[in-house]
Amino acid sequence: MARPELIAQPREITGKHVARIRREGLVPAVVYGHGVDSESIQVNGREFDHLRRVAGRNALVDLKVADGRARPVLVHGIQEHPVHRSVLHVDFFVVRMTEELTVDVPVVMTGESEAVEKQGGTLLHMLDTIKVRALPADLPQTLELDISPLVDFDSVLRVSDVPIPERVTLVTEAEEPLARVQAPRIEEEPVVAEAPEAEEAEGEAEAEGEGGAEGDTEGSAETGSGRGEES
Repeated sequence: MARPELIAQPREITGKHVARIRREGLVPAVVYGHGVDSESIQVNGREFDHLRRVAGRNALVDLKVADGRARPVLVHGIQEHPVHRSVLHVDFFVVRMTEELTVDVPVVMTGESEAVEKQGGTLLHMLDTIKVRALPADLPQTLELDISPLVDFDSVLRVSDVPIPERVTLVTEAEEPLARVQAPRIEEEPVVAEAPEAEEAEGEAEAEGEGGAEGDTEGSAETGSGRGEES
């Protein structure tokens, strides 16, 4: 499969003045590598955005600066605006096709977990990437992990559960936890304690009630006594 190609131009503007070329739709960049002199370049912003969408991470790109020959590079770093997420700067790393590279590869979860779908658990990603080593042409863009073995909250998937392609060497520790399912939290209804003022008010009400009853009894006795004297 032919590698995607990106055309760049030499860049003389540096420092704070690069804001001007960004306004023109260009992205400042630098290309470097082992045995390669660092070179300031600029690329078309729209073309680079398209390249990112179709090529993906760890994809080899043929970078051609002006009329020079195309060189295989990896996008080694992207600086983005913290709010707009627009690309501010790009680092391109020139690779040697016969020299292995160590890179971080994103892990993509596939399948369904019974502990999530039927038991209401939450899938936890312990690691988002796995470090591997391979020749540039063999570098995977993603690695897939089937989460269907996560049938309960005690199950754990480790790095060793990820299928590693041929000609690719795993660098991350194989026993490193990669994914598990967290049990749903059960929230107990709070017990509302009776306010002391309410207890005191109830006590006073009971006391007044008892006092009122005693007063009625005494009044009846006195009335009865008075009638007896009159008769």
